[in-house]
Amino acid sequence: MRIWLNGALVEDPASAAVSPLDHGLTTGDGVFETLKIVDGQPFAITKHLERLVVSATGLGLRAPDLGQVEEAIAAVVKADPDIAFGRLRITYTGGVSPLSSDRGTAGPTLVVASQAVERPAPSSAIVTVPWVRNERSAVAGLKTTSYAENVRALGYAKARGGSEGIFANTVGNLCEGTGSNIFCVFDGELVTPTLESGALAGVTRALVLAWFGAVERDVPLAKLAEADEIFLTSTIRDVQAIHRVDDRDLAAPGEVTAAVTKVFAERSAEDIDP
Repeated sequence: MRIWLNGALVEDPASAAVSPLDHGLTTGDGVFETLKIVDGQPFAITKHLERLVVSATGLGLRAPDLGQVEEAIAAVVKADPDIAFGRLRITYTGGVSPLSSDRGTAGPTLVVASQAVERPAPSSAIVTVPWVRNERSAVAGLKTTSYAENVRALGYAKARGGSEGIFANTVGNLCEGTGSNIFCVFDGELVTPTLESGALAGVTRALVLAWFGAVERDVPLAKLAEADEIFLTSTIRDVQAIHRVDDRDLAAPGEVTAAVTKVFAERSAEDIDP
């Protein structure tokens, strides 16, 4: 693991320290991005940095200095060159602030960290959770550090044998996973929920739409039980087939999922910053 914190690489990750008054800690007032690292190279940096700006400004934070963020990414990657597969996380918070919802004036905190991780399994199981995404929330569609509901939902799913929890939104439509987007195949048609459902505009989701194509439309959660194929997309999962949803088994990968997986692997290998 390597960590860059507020302007410098930290030689000993255990010594990295963020103020206990940081608004990211006390209120979850922050945003983040996760990029996969393959053979020492981060993937889709430009798209992730664009979304970091959207999330930060959407939360009311000043836009991050992308030159500084890129400098931090380069320093971390250079210091940890042997990662065959890993996660690089950019965290940007409101910085030192009062012990309230008011944001301080000290300026933001920026952390970039890398960590080797295991490659995900080619298929997995998902569990629908009893809570909903609020598509009308002030932070809908923003990748914020206010992640407690995701932690709770993921724990619920894992306790029931899944690797991901799936949310509906307040009107009962399929939305997203705790850290992934969802695609379904109905009678040969590939469908994914609209962003208006409250789903995050995932980078991998966008690449699947650009490279393979799919229909974006509202899908009632109950229709998940009728899907012929399901797969998830995320930075670390890429395209991951689903072999079980709740108590229903699915063939995985199905024909469409296999085709999407092949296209995504080929195109992402051609261009690490699509």
